[in-house]
Amino acid sequence: MFVVGLTGGIGSGKSFIADLFARHGVAIVDTDVIAHSITAPRGAAMPHIASEFGEAFVAPDGSLDRAKMRALVFADDLAKARLEAITHPLIRAETERQMAAAGGPYVIAVVPLLVESATWKSRVDRVLVIDCSVDTQIARVMRRNGVTREQVSAIVARQASREVRLAAADDVLVNEDGRPPELVADDVQRLHEKYRSSAIATLR
Repeated sequence: MFVVGLTGGIGSGKSFIADLFARHGVAIVDTDVIAHSITAPRGAAMPHIASEFGEAFVAPDGSLDRAKMRALVFADDLAKARLEAITHPLIRAETERQMAAAGGPYVIAVVPLLVESATWKSRVDRVLVIDCSVDTQIARVMRRNGVTREQVSAIVARQASREVRLAAADDVLVNEDGRPPELVADDVQRLHEKYRSSAIATLR
């Protein structure tokens, strides 16, 4: 299976672009969606999280208390590593299952921290970076999540820089505020045709 890794910083519009690819019939495997599913009520990760961190990190409905866990892992790198030791293998297994089940000549894996992960970079055939300015990232997340500039800036600072992401890209799609939607859609159409052709060529 030909795999395109779609990535970008927080607020870059990864889900929006993935939805545009989906309109062309492309299978989308979103690791954020998978991460939420395994930490939802009765999710596969929840018994392990409760055992490792305690019931205080389990919400009344049985899901992960995301606000409490977010505060912990931002302040404690060891806690972050402990959480990832639980969630990453489960996310990887479900990602591989979904990719194996995907139809069509290629699949898009949406991976927010792809550039930061040596493992993921070795698992994709192309890296597509959704790019916008840091100011745009911050403004979008503030509007979307109702958080402060300082909170968003702290998240941005923990991710790969814009320059590092662009250096790792095979393809770049600009999704800046104010850019006409039809131009973004045209870019998706062009990339879709390119990826489809590349995927078919690998099957010959």
